[in-house]
Amino acid sequence: MSSSLKDVAARAGVSARTVSNVVNGSARVAAQTHQRVQEAIDELGYRPNLAARSLRAGRTGIIGLVIPEFHSPYFGELAGLLVDEARLRSWTVIIEQTRGNAEFERRLLTGDSGRVMDGLIISPWALSADELTATANTLPIVMLGERNAQGKADHVAVDNVAAADEATTHLLSLGRRRVAAIGLQPHLRNGTAQQRAEGYRRALERAGIPPRPEWERSVTSLHREDGARAMTELLDGGTVPDAVFAFSDELALGAMHVAHLKGIRMPEELAVVGFDDVEDGRFSHPALTTVSPDKQQIAQRALQCLADRIYSPHNDVPAATLTIPHRLLVRGSTVPETETSG
Repeated sequence: MSSSLKDVAARAGVSARTVSNVVNGSARVAAQTHQRVQEAIDELGYRPNLAARSLRAGRTGIIGLVIPEFHSPYFGELAGLLVDEARLRSWTVIIEQTRGNAEFERRLLTGDSGRVMDGLIISPWALSADELTATANTLPIVMLGERNAQGKADHVAVDNVAAADEATTHLLSLGRRRVAAIGLQPHLRNGTAQQRAEGYRRALERAGIPPRPEWERSVTSLHREDGARAMTELLDGGTVPDAVFAFSDELALGAMHVAHLKGIRMPEELAVVGFDDVEDGRFSHPALTTVSPDKQQIAQRALQCLADRIYSPHNDVPAATLTIPHRLLVRGSTVPETETSG
């Protein structure tokens, strides 16, 4: 005989309403109470009737997650955290990959993909802010990335300008003056690369160093091979950099690989900073200095924003831009490892 919601409530010592809130994610529940209820659910093997719940509330318990790339370490880690957070609300997550295709992003935003979902979390690459506003329908949406709040879609992101400024300022504080940037992406509309370039240039200008176009390298994607290619171009150019700010850790690792092959000592001759704090960077040699976004908080805040929209009677929650904290983790790629704190 299958267990009921009332059975779970009795086992956890809470009301049936509290169990319902945990199962549906429809209200905040204290962490200890949430854990007690979840343990009771697991012990009793309780499974909510999604079909019945859908009929009663007009919801499916399914949300969508749209990311540009599955194989990106950053998006892979973030997707895992989002799925974990969704599971705490008893939500099922359908994950889609766009590869930055504008038409696919548009179809997912308008609900034309054939998926039945209560809401959507999306990291768009191809659509502009105006297109996103015009395209999004009444489906509750939370966007991950660097845009101003538009319409009824919340945005959850780090302050990329400030983070890039901090990364570049760190390199300048080490006495580096030929600081290159790898990662500009003029072909994309998502704003991430533009904002990181803005922060990079702002730090240089504050230090009295005019930005130089030949020090800025555009890439097709944010992968290791793109970083390696850009680093090769820089080293083959007229002015060899003494520092590199890469707009992703993958780009930084590719650049470091080329520098190592060329016999360039790091950090003595070349200091490198990345962005994302992916696992590979922690185990590279030297370990990679990086901007570390609070990915756990990104996942938590994105899910909470989506829940607020799903359970708002008229989806009339004002749009908001939530800025998630970041920190610069200084490691051996910029400071000798004996001098770093981890």
